[in-house]
Amino acid sequence: MVHEELSARLNDGGYKNWLKAGYCLLKLREGLHSFTDTEMRSFHGNLVTRNPGLRRPCQSGCRPKGNQLYSVCVVCAEWRTAILRHHTNPSGTVNWGNCSPPLWNQDHWELAKAYMPRGQAGVKGAELCDASALLNLLNYCSHFNYVDQRCVREVIRCRNELMHSCEMRVCDQWMRHYQASIQQLLRQFTHLPEVAAAGQQILEMLAVDLSVLVPGVDRVDGSLWEGVEPESISQWETDLLRERLQELLTDTDTQDTEELLRLRDFLLANRDLSDQFSSELQTITSMETRRRSERRGRWEGKGGNEKETPE
Repeated sequence: MVHEELSARLNDGGYKNWLKAGYCLLKLREGLHSFTDTEMRSFHGNLVTRNPGLRRPCQSGCRPKGNQLYSVCVVCAEWRTAILRHHTNPSGTVNWGNCSPPLWNQDHWELAKAYMPRGQAGVKGAELCDASALLNLLNYCSHFNYVDQRCVREVIRCRNELMHSCEMRVCDQWMRHYQASIQQLLRQFTHLPEVAAAGQQILEMLAVDLSVLVPGVDRVDGSLWEGVEPESISQWETDLLRERLQELLTDTDTQDTEELLRLRDFLLANRDLSDQFSSELQTITSMETRRRSERRGRWEGKGGNEKETPE
C-alpha cells in the first residue's frame, strides 16, 4: 500500500521533479560534510593562533537571549567581534541563538553555527546539518571567499524556491536551471573525492525516471539506478518533508501559517505520510487550535470594549 501511494505521487511530473531536486540537496549536503568540518576546524585554529586571548574560557556562562547577544564577558565579546569581522554581512541578522558562547574557545562547530540560519542550536557537527545550513556557512563566513559566491548564492536561491514551493512541484524548465546551477557549484570542488562522488550521484538522479522504479518488479535494463528500492525513495521523501516541516515549525518569527497548513493538508491526504508524520501533525493541530483561541480572545475583547461597525 505504501509503495502504491508513493507511485501515485510520482505520477505527478512536477512532484517527481521536486523530489529529485531535493535528493540532489541531500547528496550535496553529504558531499560537503567533510569539507566544511575540516575547513572550520582550520579556521577556528587560525583564529585562536592569531589571538591567544580567544583560548581563555568564558568567565560568566554567557548565553544568548533569544537571537540576541548583549551582556557577555570580555572573552565572549572578543569572540563576537571576531565572528562579525569574518561575517560577509555583519549588519544583517546573525543568529546568535544557534550558539553556546562558552564553547567557542574549544569547539569549531559552535563557531560555524554563527554563520547559519536559525534552528541549529542543538546541532553538534557538520554531519547533522542540512544543505541550507552548509550553503549559508559558505556564503556568510569570509573564510570561504575563495569559493565563487555567485554559485553558492544561486544554489541557495534555488533551494529556497524548492523548499518554499507551495504545492511541492517544479517544472522541467526550473529543473534545467537548477541542474546548471548545482553543477557550477560542484565544479568548485572537483578536487574533493566526497564532492565528486556526490556530483556523480546527482547527475545520475537527474537522468533517471523514478516512476519506473517504484513498483519494485519491472526495472529498466542497464539502468545505473537498478538497485534503488522504493524504500530508498520513500526515505528521501521523508527527509525532505521533515526538513521543510522543521523549518516552518522552528521559524516562529516569520512563520508562514498558510504554507504550514498546506503542507499539513498534503500529509493528511496521503495515508503513508500522515502515519510517518503523526507527531508533527499533532503539533500543527495544537498550534492552529492555540491561534484560533488567541484570535477569538482578541475578537471578544474588542467586542467587549467597542461596537464593531458592520461592513
